[in-house]
Amino acid sequence: MKAIKNVNIVLTDRVISRGTIIFDEKIREILYSSDLRKYKDIEVIDGMGGYLTPGFIDIHIHGFYGHDTMEGSYKAINTMSENIVKTGVTSFLPTTMTMEGGAIKRALENVAGIKERKLNGARILGVNLEGPFINSKYKGAQMEEYILEPDINLIEDYIDIIKIVTVAPEVSGAEDFIKKMKSKGVIISVGHSAATYEEVERAREWGLSHATHLFNAMTGLHHREPGIVGAVLSSNMTCEIIVDNIHLNPVILKIVTRAKDNKDIILITDSMQAGGLKEGVYLLGGQKVIAKNGEARLESGALAGSVLTIDGAIKNMMRATELPIHKIVNMATINPARLLKVDGKIGHLKEGLQSDIVLLDKEFRVERVYIEGENKVDRVKS
Repeated sequence: MKAIKNVNIVLTDRVISRGTIIFDEKIREILYSSDLRKYKDIEVIDGMGGYLTPGFIDIHIHGFYGHDTMEGSYKAINTMSENIVKTGVTSFLPTTMTMEGGAIKRALENVAGIKERKLNGARILGVNLEGPFINSKYKGAQMEEYILEPDINLIEDYIDIIKIVTVAPEVSGAEDFIKKMKSKGVIISVGHSAATYEEVERAREWGLSHATHLFNAMTGLHHREPGIVGAVLSSNMTCEIIVDNIHLNPVILKIVTRAKDNKDIILITDSMQAGGLKEGVYLLGGQKVIAKNGEARLESGALAGSVLTIDGAIKNMMRATELPIHKIVNMATINPARLLKVDGKIGHLKEGLQSDIVLLDKEFRVERVYIEGENKVDRVKS
């Protein structure tokens, strides 16, 4: 049994000032003081007035620390796992790219084979399938020659591990695909799409409910053509945002957080191989990417994912908006947990839930990370 005392505990609706959490593999008690007299022989960690949050959940991450989901190997996923945990991420969805069908299947098969296998860091919750069922007009950094019309037959052997799939709802075959995937419990996300507002609204009737990296690679908001962005901002659709101050201007963050219910906004990294490493040349979906000045771009200049981390996204949101800390933290914890229907186990600090816990200092730098009570990171400084 362990205790972290003298810490600001971030709950979903408030922050407990100078509280204490008692935990082993599960959270046993949350106290509003540092009085531990009733506990004997317990390891006590002084939070030094920092912050305690649930473990972060990244639902959209392609790669990190020199490796990528599309490599299709245990080493790649484990390297990502043991390095993103240093940024406070305790659970994630390895995310695919639009590549040759065999490469996508190998990536899915790889994740399926190691989902229950022990990783050194953050756990896998499933897969985020980004492509190949998109529109070439908004391909972004996806490879156009491998874009396909939506077809469930291509991925039906891996439905159990696919949690989110990105689809352009305006393309041929989308309606049938969305309805079938929805019936199997997969979250359908609009992205890399030229859909109109009306097409998104129609697709919502089929089962569309989420948006992949809002504003990026989709029809924007125009006063006569509301587009995908207009459909998302005017509905209860959930949406991802990349808060690296590159993909989105900080002013956009204010607009989104005022237009959308807090529970519908999810912070993602969309990180690629270069995440956590120095500037240089890397790969994303088989394409050369130049990482420089905090950006990741193809040789054409198009953005190609990011080098963002979730703890960095939280700090950027704190600088850009006037939201209270707990509402921002929710975007990286309870909101993705609720989307993936795992909020009964993780995503918030509550007695009886798994002890996925992040201790941060007063500047929100990661100090310690626990997964089911096991110390994975100790005193990491950024």
